[in-house]
Amino acid sequence: MKTRILLAVLLMIDISCKPQHNKIITMQESNQELITREPVVAGQFYPGKADELRSELNKLFASATKRITDKNVLAVIAPHAGYVFSGEVAASSFNQLDNNKKYKTIFVIGSSHRTTFDGASIYNKGNYKTPLGVVPVDIELANQLINEHRCFNARTDAHLYEHSLEVEIPFLQYRLKNEFVIVPIVIATQYRETCKKIADALRPYFTPENLFVISTDFSHYPTYEDAVKVDKATADAILTNRPQELIKTLDANEYKRIENLATSLCGWTSVLTLMYITEKMEGIQYIPVTYKNSGDAKGYGDKSRVVGYYSIAVTGESIIHASDQASEVTFSLEEKKELLSLARKTIEIYITSGESYKPETGDYSAMLLAPSGAFVTLHKNGKLRGCIGRFDATLPLYKVVQEMAIASATKDSRFSPVTTTELPDLDIEISVLTPLRKIQSVDEIILGKHGIYIKKGYHSGTFLPQVAKDTKWTKEEFLGHCAQDKAGIGWDGWKDAELFTYEAIIFGEQNLGE
Repeated sequence: MKTRILLAVLLMIDISCKPQHNKIITMQESNQELITREPVVAGQFYPGKADELRSELNKLFASATKRITDKNVLAVIAPHAGYVFSGEVAASSFNQLDNNKKYKTIFVIGSSHRTTFDGASIYNKGNYKTPLGVVPVDIELANQLINEHRCFNARTDAHLYEHSLEVEIPFLQYRLKNEFVIVPIVIATQYRETCKKIADALRPYFTPENLFVISTDFSHYPTYEDAVKVDKATADAILTNRPQELIKTLDANEYKRIENLATSLCGWTSVLTLMYITEKMEGIQYIPVTYKNSGDAKGYGDKSRVVGYYSIAVTGESIIHASDQASEVTFSLEEKKELLSLARKTIEIYITSGESYKPETGDYSAMLLAPSGAFVTLHKNGKLRGCIGRFDATLPLYKVVQEMAIASATKDSRFSPVTTTELPDLDIEISVLTPLRKIQSVDEIILGKHGIYIKKGYHSGTFLPQVAKDTKWTKEEFLGHCAQDKAGIGWDGWKDAELFTYEAIIFGEQNLGE
């Protein structure tokens, strides 16, 4: 580990203290023109002219390893050296992608070769450019991440001369048939704990609709034979999906005192961040695709001092999010306690001070970090005191619980805002929701199991599954009251409206042990 830190120090150009966390103003707010990040290694690491670059990429993809898995690829690990050395291995990584897929956002992540500070920089000033054209940056999401997480900043010096992200983008431009947007992230920290914080911030976005591209080369400068051994040990550690195994292996490689070995993994902080994201997720698999080192480059390979390159794909067909079917999802007692405690603390802090509570999420389970819809219901002395929720699963569960807890306490139009004197008398209940399922017949509704959502034009309303249990209504009463009282379309309005059902995992402070 000492060698990796020393290497970073030797390479760095700029040293600064931990940056202050200031609000970032969007381009629209400031009327500032976009500043496109121009390519800096075009003509060096890869051809600088568009037609020559396309021709080179065509050759690389043709000779690269073809797609070896039909599973959904959530991330790829790819090298970032000159294409003559690592291009075929990089193309093998991108060959694993479904080129017809339309990604919502692609997170391109690399470790800094030039700048060091305790955190990571997200480019939010404009777009990224290569000889193949301009790739849009999701500036709104970049600003959101910077504003919400102290581990991120907007230092442009981390991007302007950094090659680790730039060299990956032409592969995406060539491979993907649909347009895409990126979030470019340069990790400049040398601290594992900061990598954990970065992982916590990015974990909610590690979903099938997005893609993570992790840029790294492997061993630097040992002999060909030593590189093969060291790189296999490092790759095997990555394949375990256990961050501690990677750290242990990198340390072991260093202690072997292998001649000329400067680092086993130049982008170790980026790979470690990915592993911190995935370590607690079900169904994740790291799949080795191909390996080569610079000694394999025809006409260029010096086998006395080489750099290693590995292609690895990360798949996840059976990741269980908290928004999947209730029958397939369970929360431990500790997870339920964590969410209820979070809801109560969030309400108490907001009501007493007007401040937002920011929990430490480093020890949260995958279930609490997974995107999900949820309702938070408040009772006082057995009577309803507030209930608000959201169906869409775009935010991590813990964050939804926080937002809905505040909304239930202060924004339910049926009640006045909760006061400080009422806090000890509140009973909190959380309902974690499965996705909406459209039904064709009311016969599909099971009272007590299904919640209903009625939609007619701009009108909509819902009842949670427990409403039917509490009221003892018949199915017609359940539908009629929802249509009339919640959707405002009249007692019989449900008969020509769109009907949806959903399930809920329900737990509260009064029934936590049930």
